[in-house]
Amino acid sequence: MLIDLAQLRTFVAVAEEQHLTRAAERLHISQSAASAHVRAVEETLDTQLFVRTNRNLELTPAGELLFRKAKQLLNEAVLFSSFAREMRGRVQGHLVVGSSSDLSANRLGDVISEMRAQHPLVNVDLRVRPSSGSRQGLKSGDLDVAVLLDRPTDVALEYHELTKVQFRIVGPAAWKSQIESADWESLAQLPWITPSDEGMAFSAILHELFGARGLTLNSVIGFDNATFARAMVQGGAGLTLVRLEHAIDGEREGRLAVSPLVHAEYSLHIAHLASRRDDPLIRAFVGAAGTVWPALKNSLDSVRS
Repeated sequence: MLIDLAQLRTFVAVAEEQHLTRAAERLHISQSAASAHVRAVEETLDTQLFVRTNRNLELTPAGELLFRKAKQLLNEAVLFSSFAREMRGRVQGHLVVGSSSDLSANRLGDVISEMRAQHPLVNVDLRVRPSSGSRQGLKSGDLDVAVLLDRPTDVALEYHELTKVQFRIVGPAAWKSQIESADWESLAQLPWITPSDEGMAFSAILHELFGARGLTLNSVIGFDNATFARAMVQGGAGLTLVRLEHAIDGEREGRLAVSPLVHAEYSLHIAHLASRRDDPLIRAFVGAAGTVWPALKNSLDSVRS
């Protein structure tokens, strides 16, 4: 009996999540179906893939080897489908794109509109993911491409920089004198509105700013959406990290106070698996992004020349 791709995807998801229920939720299938898929792979290969430790499922040595091979096979299956469609003369298919919730800043709507104009047979599914979730989704095959704030350090991914994004620390306008005169330690001791998900780029930026100085933020409110955080600041709840444009607008309108001490910068990238750089769907998305983001277009042109 042959192993089908759905069973392989479930095996990979369980291996990455180390948990059957979380893997089933990620794949939008029932737990019983996920269990049946894993059992079918084990029975077909006559090999034990997992052992249970505490509450997690960990790969056996044989499972580790098969896990790496399974990810390669799934990636090859995606490439095979894309090239088959391109052979018929037009790029077509389904592209799953991961992004933060701030779509206005990354101009994702413009990119997708441009891609649809160039390649009307490509359909798009958008998923809101923090940076770490996008990286994981690209590696697991849940996402084809992602737009994310990140340091381009993951060797499994290929990054295309779109722009540099500036960040500032802001707080309620009523705290203006206190915020503008505060040093790093004083800033950290004020009430903070911080990301509840360590996978958000905002968490990484705050860690680079304060953790590297041995400081721990006095976090009083957590958030998983930057829009909520800005609303909490305007309500007088605490400090948070925002993009420069939001800081400028809020200060000009008298809603926010901005710390002159903190100037942070992070790159906004398109990312995809390095092994999929020649995938027609990926090329279509990156090409459309180059039309919207001139810096990317210049970079692509220099590589081609």
